[in-house]
Amino acid sequence: MADDGGLFEHPTGGIPPLPGSGPALILASLPDGVALVDVAGGSAAEQASATVRWSNERFATWCGPRKPEGHDFFEALCNPEVVGPDAHPFGTAIATGQIVAVTLRTQDNRYLHLLAAPVAGTRQVVAAVRDVTREILEQQKRAAIHQAGQKLADLSPSELADMTVQERIELLKSNILHYAKDLLQFDVVEIRLLDQQTARLEPLLAEGMQPEAEARILYARPEHNGVTGFVAATGKSYFCVDTTKDPLYLEGCKGAKSSLTVPLMLHDQVIGTFNVESPEPGGFTETDLQFLEIFSRDVAAALNTLELLVAEKASTAAESIEAIHGAVALPVDDILNDAVNVMERYIGHDADVVERLQRILRNARDIKQVIQKVGEKMAPSSAHTQSRQAGRRPGLAGRRILVVDADEQVRAAAHALLERYACIVETARDGAEAASMVRAALGREAYDVIISDIRLPDMRGYQLLLRLQEILDHVPLVLMTGFGYDPGHSIVKARQAGIDLVLFKPFRVDQLLDTVERALSAPKVA
Repeated sequence: MADDGGLFEHPTGGIPPLPGSGPALILASLPDGVALVDVAGGSAAEQASATVRWSNERFATWCGPRKPEGHDFFEALCNPEVVGPDAHPFGTAIATGQIVAVTLRTQDNRYLHLLAAPVAGTRQVVAAVRDVTREILEQQKRAAIHQAGQKLADLSPSELADMTVQERIELLKSNILHYAKDLLQFDVVEIRLLDQQTARLEPLLAEGMQPEAEARILYARPEHNGVTGFVAATGKSYFCVDTTKDPLYLEGCKGAKSSLTVPLMLHDQVIGTFNVESPEPGGFTETDLQFLEIFSRDVAAALNTLELLVAEKASTAAESIEAIHGAVALPVDDILNDAVNVMERYIGHDADVVERLQRILRNARDIKQVIQKVGEKMAPSSAHTQSRQAGRRPGLAGRRILVVDADEQVRAAAHALLERYACIVETARDGAEAASMVRAALGREAYDVIISDIRLPDMRGYQLLLRLQEILDHVPLVLMTGFGYDPGHSIVKARQAGIDLVLFKPFRVDQLLDTVERALSAPKVA
């Protein structure tokens, strides 16, 4: 603005009197405050004397009852604080010949944006002043909202160590509600989280909502699930200006006349919804929408952090349960094997001993189930790996499987892999133990599938088949072998006898599960 286009400069080099002139009329009608300032002394390094020579009506309204002309510029504005970036705007403008922009803060907490533009060839400056209070306060509020969002789930390591997952959830909910009410000034708040598998919107937090609205079942669907369902389904924010005329709105807060609902987004995916309501029609503005969307991003991030924490604790709990279960699985199988062997010796000789041994068998089998049930009670719901896995292969749940192998690692792996899918697994070390276990399990506890290595310490796989055929009408046998290894042609002989299910080691988990499922669905052949 060093070149002002002749607006202020008189043809002879002087400055024309502005009152009543054409430029004055133009400047007087501007919505911003404008003043012509005489600058005396000073430099860019110190405050110069700046006297108002002329001002428009808008500038004068900010100066109180007295006219600003003849007074120092800053005194006329009641000595506002220069908050930056240049403490001496008029001295700098004269010294550099460049426009200088600064922000002023008045004593009544208004913010003014000042542009000081030097007039070429003079020691005068045109000061353009705009009220930016609303913009500054909104910026400050955005920063405060984001800072609050960052603190939603922020805890020191010592605090975290002393809190359970549920306590952290309650703290997060309390912080969300606190900032929503005190900072955003929303009195009615509802947050729901989206179950990605069922599309159901589960309530997390509600304040000011009617009980029936809190309990309402909603899904992420654009129709028949209110504004909340629409927002969750589309991922778009929604203004409900008048609840009485909006076809999507379902009553949440009694007497609510307007609502604002935004999606909780994480990595461009909807994870829930954030809804606020007002008793006034059109109770929310675009600024409210911006504030709520900013806050919702941090809420989503905090919820994700908490979800990761829950998952980590759940995973640790699940691993602990599996470790305990794995540690007792084979010892319990040893108890079963020994009890069955002893029981066979006493059958027909001492009924009391047989009854006691049968009780030992029942108790030993219960041990693993008790450990599993106790573990499920101790662990968070998301730690129930077995129930989740079983849901993927429901045909395996509750099926009784006997695994026969001399290798302890194979027997342990059978427990670990199959029990994740809710199978009931027992093991034997050789053919004789397997035959005894099958004989003792006749009736309701009969095995649905028997998986055996083709080479056992006391017999081949085909010999085990013959032994089991003496006990069972149908033998649901699966043979295991290394690739190309078939001593005694057990696989060939077994296939000739109608057993054609073979599992080649080493096998993948899905191959093991597929083979077991095929054995379960195979027609029974005597």
